[in-house]
Amino acid sequence: MLDEQGIKLEQTLDELAKSAVAFAAAGADGISPSDMMDGRVARIRAALDEHGFNLVPVMSYSTKFASNFYGPFRNAADSAPQFGDRRHYQLDVRNRNDALASSVRCAEEGADLLMVKPGLTSLDLIRPIQERTGLQVGAYQVSGEYAGMSLLAEQGLIKFEEALLETWHVFKRAGAQYIITYGARYAKQLGIGR
Repeated sequence: MLDEQGIKLEQTLDELAKSAVAFAAAGADGISPSDMMDGRVARIRAALDEHGFNLVPVMSYSTKFASNFYGPFRNAADSAPQFGDRRHYQLDVRNRNDALASSVRCAEEGADLLMVKPGLTSLDLIRPIQERTGLQVGAYQVSGEYAGMSLLAEQGLIKFEEALLETWHVFKRAGAQYIITYGARYAKQLGIGR
């Protein structure tokens, strides 16, 4: 929610909470806020609990950097910012302390699962977040990471499926307990189970 001064936080949190309840009422298996608004997890968790959805988990995009690697998705979804950018509420890629604190805050607000995004540029954060929060932490392999491998494969510079599998192994080595990826459809043919 915006006005002339920028984001109206309280109204935005209210809308996020209403949306979460609507999704849960429609049968969503979980809620995954990606907005990075301060206090969103607490507001969503309270609203879900208040409406009887206390068993609906919240997977927070808890460490989400302002990244160049979102470009292919933004282009495909026509979701580039219409003005300004998202750097005032997404995390600076140079700031490890804020990245860890953001995930800890989401855990304290009631998140059930945490996620870093982009995955490959957040490898160093996965295990420390899990150790500090005790929650499962996943990695989101974003559109730019996936598209980069696709383009390299088109040029004959890598073997796509082998490179994709390599990145998944690296996520696991870094401590990721789940992976979200545009390459999920390849999991079965690469011999990766559920």
